[in-house]
Amino acid sequence: MDADPTIYDERLAAEMDRGEFVLAVVTATKPDFYKQAPVVAAARERGLPCFVVHTGQHYDDVLGHGLEEYDLEPAIAADLGIRGDLSEKTAQTMLAVRELAARLDEWPDTTVLPLVHGDTHAAAIFPQAWLFATNQQVSHNEAGLRAMAPDYDAVPSAATDDGDYPDPAALVDEQWSGEWTVDRTEPFPEQYDTFVGSAAARYQFAPVDLNREHLESEGYPRTVDGDERIPVVGNSVVDAIHMKADHDGESVFDVYPVLEARDDWIRVDIHRRANLLPRRFQALVEGVLALVEDGYNVNFVELTATRHALERHGYRDRLTTLAEERENFLFTGLWKKHAHVYEFLESGQCLAELTDSGSMQEELNYIDEACCLTARFNTDRPETVFEANTNLLVPPVSGEFVREMVTYALETDGVRDRLQSGPDLYGEDVGAAIVDFLAERRDDPVSEWSHERQGFDTAGGQTVDYL
Repeated sequence: MDADPTIYDERLAAEMDRGEFVLAVVTATKPDFYKQAPVVAAARERGLPCFVVHTGQHYDDVLGHGLEEYDLEPAIAADLGIRGDLSEKTAQTMLAVRELAARLDEWPDTTVLPLVHGDTHAAAIFPQAWLFATNQQVSHNEAGLRAMAPDYDAVPSAATDDGDYPDPAALVDEQWSGEWTVDRTEPFPEQYDTFVGSAAARYQFAPVDLNREHLESEGYPRTVDGDERIPVVGNSVVDAIHMKADHDGESVFDVYPVLEARDDWIRVDIHRRANLLPRRFQALVEGVLALVEDGYNVNFVELTATRHALERHGYRDRLTTLAEERENFLFTGLWKKHAHVYEFLESGQCLAELTDSGSMQEELNYIDEACCLTARFNTDRPETVFEANTNLLVPPVSGEFVREMVTYALETDGVRDRLQSGPDLYGEDVGAAIVDFLAERRDDPVSEWSHERQGFDTAGGQTVDYL
């Protein structure tokens, strides 16, 4: 499958003709839309030339709706048309970015600095493709995401109906007060993507100090010749929440009236590749079913990957039937509007989110009304657990354990109160901070050689920009 890039010439020229420095904001998937939108909005407000490069990976009416919802569509100057599996996306991105770079050569006096985001596949492959095509580096929003895990060996076991598994109370204590270590095995491929993306980034925007510490431990310099390279700016998801605080139009309760008719919902959002493995997926679904039988109100959100797993493991018909029979079980597809997610989480109707999403851990650090329970063995937002105590890991080892861990967290007043009252970690006006930082460096080179970093002039006073 070949990529089919589309260049919107008028939009591209409108930004490239404006000055000698242009910011190219890269989007690929749904989280990119709402986390990169604050950067685009800040660039507009400050008059910094800026256009969007959309890889095209999320393009349908539901997954791609964020481009419209966050007003990014008018800014798209290039749609790379990337499709297929990981290998196809990788190959297509390399060629499409080379084609885009060739088009940008029509403005030889204009510097273009791409800004990738997070741990999407584009965060790894776009910087590599850009570096190979131009010998220039990128900038990275939400850099330094490195997964960590608590010391499970320190947690005593408790007997359950289907085996001996961690004692919930002891596990909570270990997560909030114990030792954590780096564990980059998961999520896949996101941990690979964010790690590789760092190698081609000149500026790495870290959400919190921990992210910068990870990058420094890997050899990335905090400063070069006095110039900051890894600023801690917060996370632009906070800006995205503010952007949708007063959204107009249809309410989530118009779409799903039962969410208003009943309260204390547990919203379930499971889609990570590792969680779709047979034993883990069985543990999660059986745990959710047990919570429904216990009387909890549960909304199970079905993403594309989730649907395939439900069908593969023989659960989908069971969930469909359960939704018809039980008033406390709502089985929905992915919610189209991200504003609806925020509205529900902030409404007081949502007791908790059982999720394997990275962004949701950040969002629920800021949104106090709902508890965050992360169905994973490790997390790349560990600060939400051991620093803020607004998150807990629920390792999917068995259905009975998932049920017990969720129940313990939600029914133990001291635990639930801490989940809903921890400190906010991710700042504010993050998009503006990123744009201001880059605007101050618009005259700086976007590539460097070792002799330049070390202060030697071996090129006769001339910077070598490319081979």
